[in-house]
Amino acid sequence: MRRICIYPKDIARITGKSYRQSLRIYNTIKRIRGKQAHQLLSMEEVCEYLGLDKEQIKTVI
Repeated sequence: MRRICIYPKDIARITGKSYRQSLRIYNTIKRIRGKQAHQLLSMEEVCEYLGLDKEQIKTVI
């Protein structure tokens, strides 16, 4: 079974940015989406924000 949630480390791998920058992106997406601190982001939400194709992301993660 594949994961459906994304963590800052995954964003760092996808974008090539540092972990700290990826954490900022992660928190920005959560703020825009109105998520609470304990809630996770889905792959779809991250792909939509970054403007990337979900199928391409699956190969990296």
